[in-house]
Amino acid sequence: MKNLLLVIQTLEGWLQTDFKSQKGATATEYSLLVGLIALVLVVGVGAFGGALNTWFSNLGTTVTGW
Repeated sequence: MKNLLLVIQTLEGWLQTDFKSQKGATATEYSLLVGLIALVLVVGVGAFGGALNTWFSNLGTTVTGW
């Protein structure tokens, strides 16, 4: 029984220490995700921006011709 209590206390202490040390890591992970999403948006707009501009220009020319 004493061994079981010792294991539980050890795990409890380890879990509390682990969760406390991950608070800063969580903020860092979220900031990395936000940066990655922003990078994907910039690359996506850069890649498809010209194609969308051409498509809307052609659409405007077609509608004007009606």
